[in-house]
Amino acid sequence: MTVFILVAGAFTGPHVWRDTAARLTADGAEVRTVALTGLGGRHGEPGGTVDLETHVADVLAVIDAVAAEAGREIVLVGHDYGIHPVIGAADRRAGTIARIVHLDAGMPRDGVPALAAVPDQRLRDEVAERAAGGGERGAGGELPPPARDGWSRWGSTAGLSDAALDGLTALAAPQPLGTLLQPLRLTGAVAEVPVTGVLCTGNGPGVEVLQILVDVGDPAVRALADAKVPFFELPTGHWPMLSCPAALAETLIEAAAGGGHRLTAADAARTPAHLRPFLLDVPERPRERAGNTDLYLPDGPGPHPAVVFVHGGPVPAGARPTPRDWPTLTGYARLVAGHGVVGVTLDHRLHAVTDYEVAAADVADAVERVRADPRVDADRVAVWFFSGGGPIVADWLTNPPAWLRCVAANYPILAPLPSWGLGGSRFHPVRALSRAGRLPVVLVRAERESADIAATVEEFLAEAARCGANVEVIDVPEGRHGFETLDPTDGAREAVHRAVGAVLARLKG
Repeated sequence: MTVFILVAGAFTGPHVWRDTAARLTADGAEVRTVALTGLGGRHGEPGGTVDLETHVADVLAVIDAVAAEAGREIVLVGHDYGIHPVIGAADRRAGTIARIVHLDAGMPRDGVPALAAVPDQRLRDEVAERAAGGGERGAGGELPPPARDGWSRWGSTAGLSDAALDGLTALAAPQPLGTLLQPLRLTGAVAEVPVTGVLCTGNGPGVEVLQILVDVGDPAVRALADAKVPFFELPTGHWPMLSCPAALAETLIEAAAGGGHRLTAADAARTPAHLRPFLLDVPERPRERAGNTDLYLPDGPGPHPAVVFVHGGPVPAGARPTPRDWPTLTGYARLVAGHGVVGVTLDHRLHAVTDYEVAAADVADAVERVRADPRVDADRVAVWFFSGGGPIVADWLTNPPAWLRCVAANYPILAPLPSWGLGGSRFHPVRALSRAGRLPVVLVRAERESADIAATVEEFLAEAARCGANVEVIDVPEGRHGFETLDPTDGAREAVHRAVGAVLARLKG
């Protein structure tokens, strides 16, 4: 019989699993929930420190109790913070664990505390300051649970009903600081245990985005592809046991059986999606390379208007070819050059979600260098963003200069994703839009966009309607994220022509 051992995340306890456990039991599985010390009604010794090792011991106690019974196949499920004691315990009982399920949770590493997995940098700083403020006893203190409106700092609340959010808040317990601050210690034995990932796409990337990361060379995600780790998606926020318990139970049963979608490993014989041909047959144009920028030049001496194309990301620093040579960027640059406009591609340093400031500076510097070129009309410039470059749009929406004739964005991320921890940063186009005045914005929307990115686009459009922003939407029927090399359909080609036409009309008007 399959026995699911369920370990909840920060501030929560066994109560969050009630509905999911009932569904699993109804399907013939056995369920054990772990009450972590200091959470879920358990308390440590008076004056004692509750740390990660305490919680590892809590999980070990349940594993050992189950393993003492014959015919039990153990599937360990760790949600959020709960994956850290799960991995620590599985490392010490690797031979008794059939599978580990990471439920919207990261990949803990030896020597790294759970706090490092908290996406919000300000939140990490607050926890560290609280611990430091306690002096030598800081690690023995507690972190108060979030208020009702504070849960989103720990993960997306998408899909939670008001009642579920009320219950989550009412039953939350303080998190012992030592559980977040003590480094995880692993022997490496856990690497032999099969692993499955469950991605909550309302909180972070789905399988398609992970595949893109494999293709562009992200080492951590490539390792998952090489290991053939299966993945499932749930279209909800960070607490699926509360927002969709039936779907979660079904997913866990499939995961226990070894199901799921496996990423395609990097293969020299396979052309990655982002390096496939551009969907239009665009003639070659003269190109000049200077520093991190390439200029695709139109006929005639100029000065000509210019469009600067800004790639998405994050893109690993070692990715080759670099983004300015990717077919989508070069295709658009050659296309506008054929219409009498300088097309510019560039490489910027968005290698991680913490790099938006340096990437934004790279883009701003490139635009100024392009404007200074005598072949460019410095008063007629557009900037066109793609995918994860979208948050940089915020800088160009905030009090845009007169020479900026248009901003365009293809399948963009227009608000920081919950898993990024950048909610309070300046890279939030939704918040910046009201300061854009009448600046034209051309938004190319992929119909089959991932749920987390699509939500940011809808939020942007709602804000555009509220503040009367000048936004033109061009939809790509059946188009996916990166449709220019994924979906060479007539509808996608028409969308490219319409988008280019819309931008050029603003430049030449």
